[in-house]
Amino acid sequence: MSATLSAQEMQTPSSQPKARVMTNPPPVKTARSGPMADRIFGWLAKGAAWLTLSLLFAILVSLTISAWPAISKYGLGFLTTATWDPVKEEFGGLVMIYGTLMTSLIALLIAVPVSFGIALFLTELSPAWLKRPLGTAIELLAAIPSIVYGMWGLLVFGPILATYVQEPLQKIFKGVPYLEALFSGPPVGIGILSAGIILAIMIIPFIAAVMRDVFEVTPTLLKESAYGLGATTWEVVSTVVLPYTKAGVVGGIMLGLGRAIGETMAVTFVIGNFNQLDSLSLFQAANSITSALANEFAEAGEGLHQASLMYLGLVLFFITFVVLTLSKLLLSQLRKSEGAKT
Repeated sequence: MSATLSAQEMQTPSSQPKARVMTNPPPVKTARSGPMADRIFGWLAKGAAWLTLSLLFAILVSLTISAWPAISKYGLGFLTTATWDPVKEEFGGLVMIYGTLMTSLIALLIAVPVSFGIALFLTELSPAWLKRPLGTAIELLAAIPSIVYGMWGLLVFGPILATYVQEPLQKIFKGVPYLEALFSGPPVGIGILSAGIILAIMIIPFIAAVMRDVFEVTPTLLKESAYGLGATTWEVVSTVVLPYTKAGVVGGIMLGLGRAIGETMAVTFVIGNFNQLDSLSLFQAANSITSALANEFAEAGEGLHQASLMYLGLVLFFITFVVLTLSKLLLSQLRKSEGAKT
């Protein structure tokens, strides 16, 4: 009996080993910022936004005040007048506006397809060992100073363009209506086309880098699914990558366009700085708004000449604003059309 009791006592819960209860370590207390720090952060963020808007408004007001003598005298006729004669104090900005828009348009027509091809090759077609060196080489083009591009365009590219492009085109289209006038002019290699090509070379790194980055953001699952369904590389890019990254692509193009519109030194070297619009030839020497400001502002006396230059600056500001507005409208229209398709 005693043996039985002792065995039962050994089996009682009190005699069994107790399980060890695992407890979580106490949380580490971190210092939290109080509501005052949050308010200060909000005020700083809001102040930065308002500071940006204030600077933009201040620039616009200062340009308008400085250009007011020319605005009051010429009005909107300044935009359609091609005469620029500081001696007689007769000023019109048509030549500069035309040169700015044409060189930027030529630059976009060349740079956008080339940049798209570069970004497509780097993200979809390039072997792994070539992606990094090729991408780095393209980005290094953006680090070259604009004055170097201008000197190279004037001394190297201009003579090549005149000898191997302008002269053959003039011989081919001699006597052809409209086309003969399009390629007319002395074969010196400077003019609107030369400036547009130099601008295209300058903005290709910016557009290509942005396009490459946004193409890489596209989820791999979407592309692999399209490839699995039998799509070609172009079909994947056109139906998957571009719709997914259209905002970034348009943003990259607008970045390049803004760079082209605001470029000064490179254009000054190769555009010819000619303030008359004799013909609409691509090889016609012309002028741009930035080039005119760089060449004449230091020597312009106070009065109508300086006010007309400030008027040109105000027009350039307006052109940039219109370009940004059109890009926003384009993106909005793309989103609406995409919603209608779905």
